[in-house]
Amino acid sequence: MDHYDSQQTNDYMQPEEDWDRDLLLDPAWEKQQRKTFTAWCNSHLRKAGTQIENIEEDFRDGLKLMLLLEVISGERLAKPERGKMRVHKISNVNKALDFIASKGVKLVSIGAEEIVDGNVKMTLGMIWTIILRFAIQDISVEETSAKEGLLLWCQRKTAPYKNVNIQNFHISWKDGLGFCALIHRHRPELIDYGKLRKDDPLTNLNTAFDVAEKYLDIPKMLDAEDIVGTARPDEKAIMTYVSSFYHAFSGAQKAETAANRICKVLAVNQENERLMEDYEKLASDLLEWIRRTIPWLENRLPENTMHAMQQKLEDFRDYRRLHKPPKVQEKCQLEINFNTLQTKLRLSNRPAFTPSEGRMVSDINNAWGCLEQAEKGYEEWLLNEIRRLERLDHLAEKFRQKASIHEAWTDGKEAMLRHKDYETATLSEIKALLKKHEAFESDLAAHQDRVEQIAAIAQELNELDYYDSPSVNARCQRICDQWDNLGALTQKRREALERTEKLLETIDQLYLEYAKRAAPFNNWMEGAMEDLQDTFIVHTIEEIQGLTTAHEQFKATLPDADKERLAILGIHNEVSKIVQTYHVNMAGTNPYTTITPQEINGKWDHVRQLVPRRDQALMEEHARQQHNERLRKQFAAQANVIGPWIQTKMEEIGRISIEMHGTLEDQLSHLRQYEKSIVNYKPKIDQLEGDHQLIQEALIFDNKHTNYTMEHIRVGWEQLLTTIARTINEVENQILTRDAKGISQEQMNEFRASFNHFDRGEAEFARIMSIVDPNRLGVVTFQAFIDFMSRETADTDTADQVMASFKILAGDKNYITVDELRRELPPDQAEYCIARMAPYTGPDAVPGALDYMSFSTALYGESDL
Repeated sequence: MDHYDSQQTNDYMQPEEDWDRDLLLDPAWEKQQRKTFTAWCNSHLRKAGTQIENIEEDFRDGLKLMLLLEVISGERLAKPERGKMRVHKISNVNKALDFIASKGVKLVSIGAEEIVDGNVKMTLGMIWTIILRFAIQDISVEETSAKEGLLLWCQRKTAPYKNVNIQNFHISWKDGLGFCALIHRHRPELIDYGKLRKDDPLTNLNTAFDVAEKYLDIPKMLDAEDIVGTARPDEKAIMTYVSSFYHAFSGAQKAETAANRICKVLAVNQENERLMEDYEKLASDLLEWIRRTIPWLENRLPENTMHAMQQKLEDFRDYRRLHKPPKVQEKCQLEINFNTLQTKLRLSNRPAFTPSEGRMVSDINNAWGCLEQAEKGYEEWLLNEIRRLERLDHLAEKFRQKASIHEAWTDGKEAMLRHKDYETATLSEIKALLKKHEAFESDLAAHQDRVEQIAAIAQELNELDYYDSPSVNARCQRICDQWDNLGALTQKRREALERTEKLLETIDQLYLEYAKRAAPFNNWMEGAMEDLQDTFIVHTIEEIQGLTTAHEQFKATLPDADKERLAILGIHNEVSKIVQTYHVNMAGTNPYTTITPQEINGKWDHVRQLVPRRDQALMEEHARQQHNERLRKQFAAQANVIGPWIQTKMEEIGRISIEMHGTLEDQLSHLRQYEKSIVNYKPKIDQLEGDHQLIQEALIFDNKHTNYTMEHIRVGWEQLLTTIARTINEVENQILTRDAKGISQEQMNEFRASFNHFDRGEAEFARIMSIVDPNRLGVVTFQAFIDFMSRETADTDTADQVMASFKILAGDKNYITVDELRRELPPDQAEYCIARMAPYTGPDAVPGALDYMSFSTALYGESDL
C-alpha cells in the first residue's frame, strides 16, 4: 500500500503503552498472543522456506524479521549484516524498524535494543504493529477500513446466522459459532452448521480451527481451551486470526471479476485514446497560454506612482495566485496523464505514445522554463521599482504629514496675531496676553525645526526626481512664506502689547489717584448735602445764631473745595487726553471707583444750589425765633403779675377764715363781697389764656422770662375760687349747726379759739383725728371740729359705758377674743387692747379669751378722759 492514512494508524494501531497494560493485566493474553503471532509469522515465513519456534528469540538477530517484512511487503530491504556481534543485530533490527516506519507506521517506545535483548513485550508489540499494517490496515469494507472494516466484514458475513452476534474481537468469538459461520458462508460444504450448538464452544472452536487448517491453509493460531478458559480472550490474537480468514476468502472474489476482464481491456483502449486526445489539447492550450504570458512578464515600463506599481504587483500576485496555479496543475496533470498513458500502454503491451511536433513534454518544459525565467525577472523588477517608489512615497508622505501638522498648527495663528484684542483689554488682561504671547513665541521657536525638516525633505524629493515635485515645492514655498509672515506678525504684536501695557499702566496710575481723591471729596459733598438738607429744630435765638455761624464757616470752605474738584477733574481729563492722543480703546471704567466726573459735577452743583436755600431757611427761622421771643415776653409780663396776685389772695383767704369777727351772718356777708372782687379779675385770666394759645400755636415749649406756666395759673385760679367757695360754705354750715344744736355766739367764738390753737399731742391727737377726720384726708374743717366739741361737751364716757361697749362687741360674753377686737376696732387700737388685756380665767374661758372688764376698770383708773 503506497498511500498510508496516518489517522487510521493512530486510531487502529494500539500504542505500546496499551500493549504493556494489556500484558500486565492478564498474563494469559501473552500466551495467546505468543501462539497467534508465531503462527501468523510462520504462515508467511514458510513461503521463504523457514519458520520460527520462539518469537522473542528467533527475531533477536533481525535476519528473520527482515525476511518476514520482505515476504509480506514484496519489497527488498537493505542488505542485512551477517555478523554475530550485538551491533550487527541492532543494525539489522533497526533496518527492519526503519522499513516499518517508512510505511507510515509510528513505532512508540519500540527500540532495536529491546528486540535484540529478547524483550517479550516489545517483540509482541512490534509483531502486532506489523500485523496491523500489512494484514489489517488494507482491509476496506463499505467505506470503513482496518479494524472497523474487518469488524463490518464479519458482521456482514455472519448477519444471516441468528445465533451469531459479532460486536467485538474478544467475547463475541468465545462460543466458536462466529468462526464456523465465516467458513460456512464461503464454503458451506466444509461444515454442517445445523449440528452446531451454542453451549458447546470447544467443539465449535476445534471444528472451525481444524477445517481452516486442513482446507483453507490457515494455520491453527489458538487453542480452543485458551479461548474458553479466558473470561475475555485477547483482542489482538482474535483479530489476527480473523484477518487470516478475511484474506483466505477474499481470493474467492477474484473469480467474480473474470467476466469483466474483456470489457476492461476494451475500456483501456478507449481510455488510452481519450487520454491521447486530452494530452494534445491540454498541451496546445498550455503552450498558447505561455506564449501570451511571456510578453506581459517582459514588459518593464515603469510607473510614476506607488499605486500604479502596486496595481502591477497585485496583477502579478493575481497571476501567481489565480492564473498560474491552474496552469501548474494543468502542466502537472499533463505530465501525469502522459506518464499514466505511457504506463498503461506499456502494461497493456501497446506501443508508446508520441505527441505531435512541438507538443512533446520536453517542449512544454522548455517553454515553462522560459516562462519562469521571465516571471523571476519581472518579480525582481517589480520589487525594485516598488522599493524605489516606496522610498519616494515615504518621503512624500513624511513631507505631507509634517506639512499637515505644521499647517494645522499654523491654522488661525495669523488671525490670532492680527487680532487687536489688546485695544479693548484691561491692564490685567494685557499682562495675561503678554504672558500668553511669550508662550506662543516659545512655541513658534520650537516649530522652527519642523519647518527646516519640511524644506529638507522637499529638496530631497527634487533631487530624486519625484513625479509630483511641483506641488511639493509649491506647498513648501507657501509654508516658508507663511512662516516668515508669522515671525513678522509675532514681533509686531509684541510691540503693540508692550506699548498698550505702558499706556494702560499710566492710565491705571491716574485712575488710582483719581479714586483716592474722588472718594473723600465725594464723601465731603454727600455730607455737605446731608447737612444742608438737614431739617433743624431750634427753640431759641441763640440756637439759630449758632447754626448760622456754622453755615457761614461752611461757606468759607467752598473755594478750596472747588479747587479740589477741579484738580480731580483734571486727573480725569489727563486720562481722556491719553486716550485721544494714542487712540486707546478703553475696555471699561475706572476699576478703583464708581464715582464719575459727571457725578462729582452734579453733586457740586447740588451743593451750590443748597447753600442759598440754607441761607433762606436760617433767615426765616431767625425771624420766627424773634417773633417767638416777643410772645414769650408778652406772656411773661402778664403771668408774673397774675401769679403773685393769686398767691396773695390765697393767703388773704386763710387769714380771713382765722381772724373773722362778728356774727356768722356778718362774716358770710364779708366773704361774699370778697368773692365778687376775685371774680372780677377773670378777664385778665382770659387775656393770659389768649397769649398762651398764641405760644402753643407757635410751638413754644419753654419761657425763660417767667416761672409761671399757664397750667400753674389755671390751677391757682381754680384753687382760689374753690377756697373762697368752701370758706363761704363753712360759714353757712356753722349757721345751720348753731341753729340745730343751740350753741351760743360765745360758744362758737370759744370753739374757734380752740380750733385755731388746737394742741396736737400724739395719743389725744390720734383719738380726736379719728373722730374729726374719719376718712384720713389730712384736713379738719371747722365744721367737723364744732361737731366734735359739741359731742364732747354734751356726753362724757365712763368705765361702765366702755365695759358695756366691749360687751356689745363680745356678743354679751364675759370675755372678748383677739379676732373680735381686730375685726371691730381700728388696727392700732385693737393692738393696743390686745397688748394690755389680761387673759380671761373664768369658768367659761376659751383659748385666746381676754378680760375686757378689768381692762376697762384699769383704763379709767389710770387716766381720766
